[in-house]
Parts: sequence; C-alpha cells; structure tokens
Amino acid sequence: MTQPSDRIRSTTILGIRYRGQTALGGDGQVTMGNTAVKHGAVKIRRLGGGKVLSGFAGSASDAIALFERFEGKLEEFQGNLMRAAVEMGKDWRTDRILRRLEALLAVADSESSLILSGTGDIIEPDDGVLGIGSGGPIATAAAKGILSLEPDLTAEEIVRRALDIASDLCIYTNNHISVEVL
Repeated sequence: MTQPSDRIRSTTILGIRYRGQTALGGDGQVTMGNTAVKHGAVKIRRLGGGKVLSGFAGSASDAIALFERFEGKLEEFQGNLMRAAVEMGKDWRTDRILRRLEALLAVADSESSLILSGTGDIIEPDDGVLGIGSGGPIATAAAKGILSLEPDLTAEEIVRRALDIASDLCIYTNNHISVEVL
C-alpha cells in the first residue's frame, strides 16, 4: 500500500518572492509508484482572481479538491491570503473528509509565501523561498545558491534554473517546467 509520504514525494514545486516579483513553478512529471506515467502535467494554478499562485504536491484529485476549497476561502476573506490559509488549515485539520486528502499546497501572493498541510501546518518561510515535494529541498537549495551568485536574475529565471537543477537530481522531477508570475 502506498503511504502518504510516498505520494507527496512525487513532484517539485518551488516559489520565490524576489525584487517585487512572485514566481511559482513546478515540474510536469506524474508518477505511480516508481513509474512516470505523464510528463507534461501543470501543477500550478492562479487563484483569487489571478492574484494568488498555488501549486501542489501529492494526489492530483486531492489537490484539485483543495484548490477549490482554498479558492472559496480566498473569496470569503476578500483575497486575504493569510486569513484564508488559517481558515483552510483549521478546516483541513478538523474535517473528516479533508483530513484524508494527501497533498501539500504552496500558495503565494505579492506579500506572503505559505506551505499548507493536512496536519494544519501553515509555514511561512523567512526568506520568501519555498519548496514542496520530493525535489522541493533540492530546488530550494538551488534557488538560494542562485540568489547568492546571480542577484540580477528575475524571480522567474531563478525558479526555472532551480527546478532544472532539481530535475537533474530527483528521479520524481522532470524538466517540463511551468511557471506563473505575479
């Protein structure tokens, strides 16, 4: 039987807020166990009237349900990302059906970058760089290294380069990269 951690490992999502830009990108690989079954999936969505970027790691159907629920929270709280995330975290933690969903969400707007999990975690990285999925730590480290060496790049360029590096190292990440920018 596949464990939740097995499902969540199978992707890479990277977000960065840098120099007034917010970029969120992901690879396109979909795996079942140790087999790549799709290479061009798009795991990044615009929510909240296009003002919020969101990406997922984990079960695609679970993530779609979470995107819909989170978009409802954004509408309910007039686009306030932090408030919507807190309310989503409370629901996700206490609702029997939501608790069974196996996905992580990365959400970002021009002011905040957050990771949301089914355990009710709402994590805001100190530096505006976040990564989820199996290649998330690799992409995060690559982005931080790129930032220190090439500070003149745009947020989108950093995300693309870091995801490309992660695709070279993580077997659950490919180089079919999609990026959205605010």
